[in-house]
Amino acid sequence: MEKQIINTTNAPAPIGPYNQAVKAGSTLFISGQIALNPESGKLETDDVIVETHRVMQNLRNILSEAGMDFSDVVKSTIFITDMNDFSQINEVYGKYFSGYFPARETVQVAALPKGVNVEISMIAIK
Repeated sequence: MEKQIINTTNAPAPIGPYNQAVKAGSTLFISGQIALNPESGKLETDDVIVETHRVMQNLRNILSEAGMDFSDVVKSTIFITDMNDFSQINEVYGKYFSGYFPARETVQVAALPKGVNVEISMIAIK
C-alpha cells in the first residue's frame, strides 16, 4: 500500500514530529487540528464558536489538499477541555456536513496543546 504525506500551507504547520495528514491507499488520516490561523500564526480562541470554525476550516483545507471534502469523512474525534462547550462545538461542527454525518466521539480532556479548548482529528475515505 502506498503512503503519501499530505501537507498544505493553508493549515497550520505541525508543531511536533508528525504530518498534517497521511494518505494510505484511499484512506486519509488527519492529525488533530487546533485553532491556529495558518496565515497569521495566531490562535483564534476568542470564544469556542470562533475556535471551532477555525479548526474546521483547517480540516477542510487539509481535506482539499488531498482531493477530498467533508463528504468523504467517515470518522471524527473531538477533544474538548470543557463538556459545557459541547453544544456550541457540536452546532458549528454540524454546519460543515451535509447529508450523512461521520461516526464520532467527543472526549473531555484535562488540557490540549497551546491551551486551546478544542482539537479535532478525522479519517476520510475516497
